[in-house]
Amino acid sequence: MPKKVKYRTKQRGTNKGIATRGSTIAFGEFALKVEDRGLLTARQIESARKAISHKTKRSGKVWIRVFPDKPISKKPAETRMGSGKSPVDHYAAVIKPGKILFEIAGVSEEIARAAFKRASYKLPFKTRFIKND
Repeated sequence: MPKKVKYRTKQRGTNKGIATRGSTIAFGEFALKVEDRGLLTARQIESARKAISHKTKRSGKVWIRVFPDKPISKKPAETRMGSGKSPVDHYAAVIKPGKILFEIAGVSEEIARAAFKRASYKLPFKTRFIKND
């Protein structure tokens, strides 16, 4: 969740094109790259991060390359339509194909592969393991 925002709610917008920023490895040796588009909630990011840190036994360094800064509004159950825009329910990150979600360094390739495979089960996207050459 962002510390401070200019506007409390946002419009949905469209999610077109491919990721040009954040599509190359910048910090670690191995990375998890997304092949689909959509929204990634803060809970999904945290769940995948926990899976990676558990699998690596907290060795090595993990970088999270996405931040959930888009507020998602949701109407309460059994509420009539109208009466303005609903309050913010949760935050999500807008994901385009080619975006790198996580990077890791300081572990072997097989441990990194296993950790990212475990993390990919927590994500709603098709992902690919890549390494820095």
